[in-house]
Amino acid sequence: MRNIRSLATTIILLLIGTLALQAQELRAKVTVNHTQVSGERSDVFDDLQRKVQDFVNEHRWTDMQFREQERINCTMAIVVNKYSAQENLFTCSMTLTVSRPVWGSTYTTTVYQVKDNDFNFNYQLTDQLEYAGVDNIQSNLVCLLAYYANMVIGYDMDAMSPLGGTKYFNAAEDIVQAGDQLGYTGWRAFGDSDNRFGLLNDYIDGAMEPYRNLIYLYHRKGMDMMSTNADQARAAIREALDLLEEAHKAKSMSQLPQLFTEYKKDELVNIFRGKGESSEREAVYNILFGINAAQSKDWEKLKR
Repeated sequence: MRNIRSLATTIILLLIGTLALQAQELRAKVTVNHTQVSGERSDVFDDLQRKVQDFVNEHRWTDMQFREQERINCTMAIVVNKYSAQENLFTCSMTLTVSRPVWGSTYTTTVYQVKDNDFNFNYQLTDQLEYAGVDNIQSNLVCLLAYYANMVIGYDMDAMSPLGGTKYFNAAEDIVQAGDQLGYTGWRAFGDSDNRFGLLNDYIDGAMEPYRNLIYLYHRKGMDMMSTNADQARAAIREALDLLEEAHKAKSMSQLPQLFTEYKKDELVNIFRGKGESSEREAVYNILFGINAAQSKDWEKLKR
């Protein structure tokens, strides 16, 4: 009997240990800023923040097994611009930032960042956030969160292997189609070029494949190698910028290359300023200025 109990205890401990090693995919930090509607009671905003963060972090979005240290870091900064208590209607913007640690260092790099100015939904305190698949979406808030969860995973996977996130971008595309049926802005195929449909459609467009390859080359062959061979890593990033330019020329109306230069601006300046040959820095300057001339003061720093 003692041996049986001992065996049972061992099995239980092994199961607990195995579960402890497994985690959901995302480690999201959600904030809800409601200072613009400060006359309202705060309990609904506090409840929203808690439920959104719990939902994103506790739902299983893939069939993969993640360890705790492998969870994908992201932040969702929601700003409430208007709120109607009578209609339970939130009119918001949301800034999503996806980041990852750089191998062999304490540095964290931004993989993707975007601001959604149509992050609008109905929500009340009694609502529970549940996602049972793309065919059963009734809430625009759930639709938004499912879409962005897949985008986060897709970008992280693309940064780890060439075109590695395709499955999750396809899932996001299905969610866009479902969202278009809910009657909220931001999902329409013929809306703004930088809405959810437009940015995703550009990213998975075959003409923009150089941009997706850039995400891998820049992060995996560039940033992750910086601690072992800085010159070689910088050369890979320089090559990645050629892909950025190629994508920009292939689809000049796409917002993606400009977005990349916005959230990578400081990082790029730090990587190339005072490093390597002046001709290399000049070439980097020309690419970045050609894509985003509005940041010319920062690009000028590359020449120093």
